[in-house]
Formats: sequence, C-alpha cells, structure tokens
Amino acid sequence: MALNVPGLIAVIIFYTMTLLTGLWAAWKAKRSEKNKKGTEVAIVGGRNLNMVVGLFTTTATWVGGAYINGTAEIVYLPSRGLAWVHAPLGFAATFILGALFFVKPMRSKNYVTMMDPLQETFGDMMGSILFIPPLLGDIFWFASILASLGATVRVILDVQGYIAIIISACTVILYTLLGGLYSVAYTDVIQLLFMMVSLWICVPFALLNSASENIAYTAVNEVFQEPWIGSIETKYIGRWVDDLAYLSLGGIAWQIYFQRVLAASTSKQAIVTSYLSGALSAVLGIPSILIGAVAASTDWNQTSYGLPSPYERNESNMILPLVLQYLCPTYVSVAGLGAIAAAVMSSADSSLLSASSMFAYNIYKKMLRKKASDREVLCVMRLSMVLLGSAGMGLAFLSNSVYDLWFLSGELVYALLFPQLCCALFLPSTNTYGSMAGFFLGFVLRLLAGENSLKIPPLLHYPGCIIVNEIYVQLFPFKTFTMLVSLMTIIVTSYLAQFFFMKKILPIQWDVCKVFSKELSHPSPHELQELEGLKNT
Repeated sequence: MALNVPGLIAVIIFYTMTLLTGLWAAWKAKRSEKNKKGTEVAIVGGRNLNMVVGLFTTTATWVGGAYINGTAEIVYLPSRGLAWVHAPLGFAATFILGALFFVKPMRSKNYVTMMDPLQETFGDMMGSILFIPPLLGDIFWFASILASLGATVRVILDVQGYIAIIISACTVILYTLLGGLYSVAYTDVIQLLFMMVSLWICVPFALLNSASENIAYTAVNEVFQEPWIGSIETKYIGRWVDDLAYLSLGGIAWQIYFQRVLAASTSKQAIVTSYLSGALSAVLGIPSILIGAVAASTDWNQTSYGLPSPYERNESNMILPLVLQYLCPTYVSVAGLGAIAAAVMSSADSSLLSASSMFAYNIYKKMLRKKASDREVLCVMRLSMVLLGSAGMGLAFLSNSVYDLWFLSGELVYALLFPQLCCALFLPSTNTYGSMAGFFLGFVLRLLAGENSLKIPPLLHYPGCIIVNEIYVQLFPFKTFTMLVSLMTIIVTSYLAQFFFMKKILPIQWDVCKVFSKELSHPSPHELQELEGLKNT
C-alpha cells in the first residue's frame, strides 16, 4: 500500500482551515477581553455564546472520534452488536437530564466552573481532591480520541499513526491556548458540519459495495458472523443497565458540559441548547451504526483486505477506517478520514480546555494564589494546557482499545464525582466529612471491583462474577452500586457529623475541617435570648 497523496493533501487543507478558524476566534476573544476579565472570556466565553454556536460546540464535544469509532466497533463485534450500543441513547439522556435538573442551579449563582459548587459546599481542600477524577477523565478522553485518529490515518493514508497524533495534539493545543472557549466553540462549528456531511457521504458507498450482504438480512440472520443486531442474555441485563446508567448520569458531571451551559447568554437558551444537543448527538450516531452493520455483513475475502477478518486479526477497534478504505472509493475514504479528524479535534480541544480551566481557576487562584492577577491565572491556564495536552498525547501512544479507554475515562467521574455534585447542588446541608467518606469509600469499592483494561483483577466478586477467556467479568451493576453507596455515605456521614458536633457529643476541637466551629462560636438567637435574660438577672 502506497502513501495516499490526495488524502494527505485533503487532511492538510482541513487542518489549515481549522487552525485559521481557531486563530480568528482567538482574535475575537482578544477584542472581548477589553470589557471583561480575560479568565471569564477564556473559560465561559464572556457568557454571550449564541444558540447556534452553543448547539454545535456542545454536540461536537460529545460526538468525538471515540464515539463514532467505538459505536461502529461495538455494532461489528460478534459478541456485542447494536443491542450493546449505549452511547447515542446515553448521551441523549445526559443532555435531557442536565437540562431538567442541573442547568438552573448552576447558572443561578453565576458559577465559572463545575468545581465552584463543590468548593463552596465541601471546602477548598476537598475540592482539590475532587478535581482528580475529572482531571483523569479529561486526559483519558483526550488520549482515546487521539488514538482513534492515529488508527484511522494508519489505515487510510498509510502514514504512521503517531504523526497524526502529534500534529493533531499540537494544532489543538495552539488554537485552544490562544483563544480559549471562543476558539473551541467556533472551530467546533466547522468540524461538526464537516463531520456530518463527510460521514453521510460514505454510508451509501459502503452499503452498496458488492462484497457486502444486505444489512437488513444480516441483522437477524447469521451469514459471515453472528447477526449484527445483537442480543442481551438474561445474565447480562445487570451489566447492560449499568453501562447505560453510567453513560446517562456520568456524562453530566463533566466541566465540558457545564462550560457550555455557563457560557450561554440566558438560562432558557442553555436549556434549549441542551435538549437539541441531545437529539443531534443521538442522530449523529446513525452513520457509525450503519458502517458497523456493513462491516459485519461483509465477506472480507472479496476485498483486498482478505482473510482472516478484522475480528480475527484483533483489528475490530479500526473497523470504521477499514470499511472506508476497503469498501469505499479513495476520494470517499478521504472524506471519511476528514470526518474522523474533525470529530477528534472537536472533542480534544474541549477536554483540554476543561481540565486547564478547573486547574487555573479552582486550584491555582482559589487555593494556591488567592491574590493572583487575571493575567497570571491566564498564563497558568495556558501552561497547564501544554502540560496536560502532552500527557494525553503520550497516553494515546499506549492505547490498545478505543472503546475500553473511552469507557474508562468516565468511570471515576460517575462513581465519585456525580454523587458529590448532586449533594452540592441539591443537598447543601451535606458537609466536608460526608464528602470525604463518600469519596474514599467509593474509590475503594471501585478499585476492589477490578479493571480489565488496566489488568487489575477484582478482589471483590459481586454476585454473578464470571470468567470469560481468562478475564473476570462483573455482571452485577457495580458502577451504579458504587455511585449509590458513595451518595448515601455522603448524606449519612454528613448528618451524623452534624448531629455529634452540634449536640456537643464530640468536642469541637475534633472538628479538624472547621465545618461547625464557626457556627458554634456564634450563639444562636435562642442562646442570645438566654444570655440576655441572665444579664438582666
């Protein structure tokens, strides 16, 4: 296979367009800084993002390279199929639940980041600990989507994947560093439009290829492999529900979502944008589903790819670029590569901005340097973009499975951060002691459940834990169980701490987090009345 020169030229043109758009948006951001704080412009776009741009940037953030590659991979896998594709439905549920319950509480106090209510409720120190899950989540997300691009470029252009990873990461870091949310949002518009058009162009060519059987027939009939519609055995229902709940609820507690919510001009606009983004992100999963179905319906021996099949070669994670390369004309496969590149960059810039925003604003400014100037915070934010982007790029070279890395990126956020955010927004009586107990118990439970992608065997075998191909599989919905245990621990421990300290069962000197010390040092109205009576006597 020779270097695909036309494809390489097309990719260079696309990257140039994206970079120029990002630089133009950075110039626009500079103009906005004249009337507003630079950090506010960089993090939440000056809170004046219009609905169209908001819709595109919110959708593009979720519809990344891992989303379109991973969806096609799951549909293609003989052991999974369409029945196990959770992402389109889960992401739609994320936006709907976010609009219903989380947008108004977050906007009512003009928060800048998702960490603000957590620090407000549980204190700065606990807030810094709670920063760890979303930081890891953003780095894993960044790595997974870069890895998906590297795999695609290697297949279609016959160029080493690490070259695409490095160029993509550097491009994203540059325009995000210069323009903040403005650059991210406006490049997302270009990227999402390009992705929608390109992927849908590829679908008809793949469906009509002579090497592929009719996907309506192979959906329910075994031809080259098991039916791609898939099935859910009774014993796997718990795991299926767990994965869906994880995507639906775990997707809320991300800075990349609230960054768009807080950047909208009004609360109503933020709510409407969230609903529309949910619908659009689900629709954009359809091309990947169709491509995965085509792959499962293809006699690969009739293509230049030959046998054994991608599944037998352990190349299922590259099934989308393989379909583009071997079942579509060259110019069409190039368009598909552009779609994947667009999807990757639209999510990569968001995760990079998310992590750096929280570090600069919530850790550096609120904890390490409370008197830091606006300019200083911006410099720290830009430096953290370079460091975090480099870390994510390094991880991208080590990834083996796009879908595993994508799923792993949000598990800690779901199990540990989501219950904390719910308590901070809806149960303000919860306190630091509850937060600490919930976090560490949830972390221990998740660790004991094991993680196959990191080769960590489970020490805690939940009901229905089985061994498949020498790998432990937890059939019990342990992720949701861990989240619920963490939530209940926060509530119960907070109540007990308040009861023991306020009733003076525990000495106030033991209040090391200073949660109740201030409250007890100021007499209540009833106590003041008693003191006044003693004084008069």
